[in-house]
Amino acid sequence: MDTMVEFRGINRYYPSTAVQANDHVSFSVKAGEVHAICGENGAGKSTLMNILFGLEKPDSGEILINDRPVAFKSPSDAIANGIGMVHQHFKTVNSFTVTENILLGIEKNRYGFLNHKEEIAFVKELQKKYGLPINPSAVAGSLPVGLLQRLEILKMLAREISILILDEPTAVLTPQEVKPFLETLRQLTKRGVTIFFISHKLQEVLEVADRITVMKKGKVVATRNAEETNAKDLAEMMVGREIVFRINKTAARPGEPVLEVQGLTVKNRLGVKALKDISFTLRAGEILGIAGVSGNGQDALVSGIAGLMPVSEGKIRLKGEDITGLDVRGRRLRGLAHVPEDRIHMGLNPAATIAENTMLGFQRKSEFRKGIMINTSACNAWAEKIIADYSVYGAAAGGPVAKLSGGNMQKIVLGREVSSNPVLLVVNQPTRGLDVGSIEFVHQMLLDHRDRGVAILLVSVELEEIIALSDRVEVLLGGSFQGELTGDEINEKNIGLLMTRGQYREP
Repeated sequence: MDTMVEFRGINRYYPSTAVQANDHVSFSVKAGEVHAICGENGAGKSTLMNILFGLEKPDSGEILINDRPVAFKSPSDAIANGIGMVHQHFKTVNSFTVTENILLGIEKNRYGFLNHKEEIAFVKELQKKYGLPINPSAVAGSLPVGLLQRLEILKMLAREISILILDEPTAVLTPQEVKPFLETLRQLTKRGVTIFFISHKLQEVLEVADRITVMKKGKVVATRNAEETNAKDLAEMMVGREIVFRINKTAARPGEPVLEVQGLTVKNRLGVKALKDISFTLRAGEILGIAGVSGNGQDALVSGIAGLMPVSEGKIRLKGEDITGLDVRGRRLRGLAHVPEDRIHMGLNPAATIAENTMLGFQRKSEFRKGIMINTSACNAWAEKIIADYSVYGAAAGGPVAKLSGGNMQKIVLGREVSSNPVLLVVNQPTRGLDVGSIEFVHQMLLDHRDRGVAILLVSVELEEIIALSDRVEVLLGGSFQGELTGDEINEKNIGLLMTRGQYREP
């Protein structure tokens, strides 16, 4: 198998944060293979791929494609040379159709007019060729994330790319969507596409990759053939210590009711009931896991409780007080902390500094004020503590939060919310985009806060996470609870049955 891409001594340094993102990175990738790149948050994986795709320039070093040195000034240059990239956060135009998104910028026209029939026929042929079915006329904003992922890949394939970069491609997929997606990647390599697969999910990496390169603090640690390594070996290379994949959880000791939800109904923007007559009680010192395929009412449940969406019917009580009519700030002042699923648009202000983001929602607290002004030194000290406590690599209080990796952004949100000493912690996909060492840390942190008496509502599509952390589990399907699981009932089989109840019939 010939070498397709070779990195030779790539260096990239960011003076604003004093971070050496890439430090003499050298390795090669063979044509037609899935080459995984693994590492902790901030290890330099995305920086390296951004350089390959023309989004950034290296300080030194060179990249060879088919033994030819290349230096791209922009993503357009990279695409023109057969390189495509699907980012962790999709770049779709939600009001456009699938066809319009795929052909955006490369539309064929005659005398200035578009031929929509020809465009749709082209997209259908593209789907058939690569085995990626999707309705060409569907509006992108109406699609679930699994199909949006497919749309983004088709967008790159329409540009006749031979190298495809996938940045955390399964972070937004449900467990049911992952297996067919990985099979799609294998089919693409059979058609000659070379794939860079950036991921923290080591079992998926081992399942799909031919070879794996591990990075740590900007350097290449090693490159392994997938069949010659395992998750434990990869994790230890990534983190530099032994990783315990199973956590020790003591039995919960639930206290007084903290969150009481009665007959909660929430409608989406179209006026359709996304959550239907939900009732439950969450006590101090326990974790209630909410499982289910994404899109079955989880967002409506979290948004209704956090005050982000109006409640159509029902009541929400926090420590006995009716908070149904309170706004977000009123709920936060009463001890509700919220880690949202969308860290970019809901958890952070990308235009602000890290320090400013660590005090979002708490900026009126006396310790962050100096009269009517913000106490900058106190805010910076608070930010530096969160950076240290949560191992946010490459971060400084005054630095831009937008420059952090996705996983390190997640740590900032988690650190801010958990450090507020809440009585109720609502966490939605808390470990999405985190590396194995950070996941271990977050899981232990959640259990520690449970044992200190915090009531935790955990929403996750990761079944392993739900099973490992939850004291009780409720499964959402079609906006309704399907049944509660406790103790030994909390296992993959039982959760899976409740997740698909009513969707399948026995033959």
